[in-house]
Amino acid sequence: MERVDHLADERNKAEFNVDDMKIVWAGSRHAFDVSNRISRLVANDPIFEKSKRAVMRRKELFKNTLRKSVHAWKMINELRLSDEEGIKLRSFMDQPGFLDLHWGMFVPALKGQGTEEQQHKWLSLANKMQIIGCYAQTELGHGSNVQGLETTATFDPKTDQFIIHSPTQTSSKWWPGGLGKVSTHAVVYARLITNGKDHGVHGFIVQLRSLDDHSPLPGITVGDIGMKFGNGAYNSMDNGFLMFDHFRIPRDQMLMRLSKVTREGKYVASDVPRQLVYGTMVYVRQSIVSNASTALARAVCIATRYSAVRRQFGSQDGGIETQVIDYKTQQNRLFPLLASAYAFRFVGEWLKWLYTDVTKRLDTSDFATLPEAHACTAGLKSMTTSATSDGIEECRKLCGGHGYLWCSGLPELFAVYVPACTYEGDNVVLQLQVARFLMKTVSQLGSGKAPSGTTAYMGRAKHLLQCRSSVRNAEDWLNPGMVLEAFEARALRMAVTCANNLSKFENQEQGFSELLADLVEAATAHCQLIVVSKFIAKVEGNIEGKGVKKQLKNLCYIYALYLLHKHLGDFLSTNSVTPEQGSLANRQLRSLYSQVRPNAVALVDAFDYTDHYLGSVLGRYDGNVYPKLFEEALKDPLNDSVVPDGYHEYIRPLIKQRFRSAKL
Repeated sequence: MERVDHLADERNKAEFNVDDMKIVWAGSRHAFDVSNRISRLVANDPIFEKSKRAVMRRKELFKNTLRKSVHAWKMINELRLSDEEGIKLRSFMDQPGFLDLHWGMFVPALKGQGTEEQQHKWLSLANKMQIIGCYAQTELGHGSNVQGLETTATFDPKTDQFIIHSPTQTSSKWWPGGLGKVSTHAVVYARLITNGKDHGVHGFIVQLRSLDDHSPLPGITVGDIGMKFGNGAYNSMDNGFLMFDHFRIPRDQMLMRLSKVTREGKYVASDVPRQLVYGTMVYVRQSIVSNASTALARAVCIATRYSAVRRQFGSQDGGIETQVIDYKTQQNRLFPLLASAYAFRFVGEWLKWLYTDVTKRLDTSDFATLPEAHACTAGLKSMTTSATSDGIEECRKLCGGHGYLWCSGLPELFAVYVPACTYEGDNVVLQLQVARFLMKTVSQLGSGKAPSGTTAYMGRAKHLLQCRSSVRNAEDWLNPGMVLEAFEARALRMAVTCANNLSKFENQEQGFSELLADLVEAATAHCQLIVVSKFIAKVEGNIEGKGVKKQLKNLCYIYALYLLHKHLGDFLSTNSVTPEQGSLANRQLRSLYSQVRPNAVALVDAFDYTDHYLGSVLGRYDGNVYPKLFEEALKDPLNDSVVPDGYHEYIRPLIKQRFRSAKL
């Protein structure tokens, strides 16, 4: 059959070089080459085929995931892929499984909290996957409140061992991925008790299963927590429960970089700040921010291509109907999501740099930037995952009824992604951590200590509290200085208002409790400012490629002005802008939509996602949607027979009205 590109006309409209944009999206030519090569390597391997996931039974789905995971590991070794290439291969495999937690949390925990001796012993095994690890922190009754964990690790000086115990049902470890059926080991977080004293939560390396027959060790109760939301989706992952019955481990299996227990049972704290306990979470959260852009970009790619293919209404004389993407209502919902995908991509790049910088500083015992890194990763994890999960669902609705089909790729994408709003910290709780950081920063403004990093704008508090926006016409909203000042003024004024209101309470914790909603909004405003500022910094920098800079600027200001429009109440109530300036921003926003319209399909092509990775009939590169929808429909097991099972038992008697009378 001759291949027809139904989106060719759309691609011919592009006013920029798509290949150049692909490099910008990837971050560098090298990163693009790696991503492009590995994605196609996965797409062309039949073992990674994924079109039948929705109709697989749980056990079949799980076993298939094991097969793919082991195949991926073999490929990484046989092809001698680098760490970067291995990460890409696992991501393009596109199936949640035990590899995610082993490499994403278990190994980083060992690196961040283990001593050199512990790393030498355990990392050598983990890196060869001779042991498979997970990260057992969350408990049945305790999630984001790490300090509330109940599992205990009591030191027994007679045997030089820790006794790990689950004292209550709510202390059961609950949710760790890879724990249910696969992991041989776990980094377990428990309350350290020596000589009757509770020293708080610490990490321990615990073997869970025999390395000979994989059976749970005596004193260990472990299993899978059951089916989760959606077909396929996260049900390929063995999220698990874990209980300990006075389970003993050697003393040297306590992760001792931050603190240790001596042979005599003496607790010795390190000079390293306790915040470093959360180093693994900081690492994971910055990864989650980067993943948000990828997930949102997938949904936007599907919705954009399908919006260009789909035609609906608009014809008065029986002629061709209007492309859905040409409707202003569609653009108003879709293009801010397109802009958000790019915005999250660039703030993710910056966050990786920040984490790397903090890590280098920690190696030299410089902990000055750790609080900001913790606040940034917490706040941006919260903001980007909430926006992405909402954005995926919006993209489903943008695709009309067909978006509800599993083969659209959007239902499963949503089901896989939405737990990001609660894992590694509930999003509201994380914003409250940011709020505490902001309140502390505001309280120090008069001390002579100049704010730095993402709060540097607070150093200009006197100006930002008094200034009025100088926007006079719609085009002024394309001035980076004017946009940034409006966002800075809003963020600062909301934070200062919260601080002033807190000061009215004699008990600060009571005040914090009463003002939770306001504090979350202030934290969100600060995080949105970070994303806007990093996007502006990106587009104002050196960007190569024909027409690329112009398109990125359009997206940058769509993102900023969309936020301004969405949160106009905050901007008005803080006097950061006037109603007239808000109206001008909306006018400029509509103008930007018109400029993005001819470039929309090319802008999602720049993500360079294969059809295999997208997993969507609606988002196919060639736009050949309708014949493929029929193909997918005919693959469903219900269509294996013309007359369904159960016809003779239920349908025929109903139609013929041949029911046996019940005997009373």
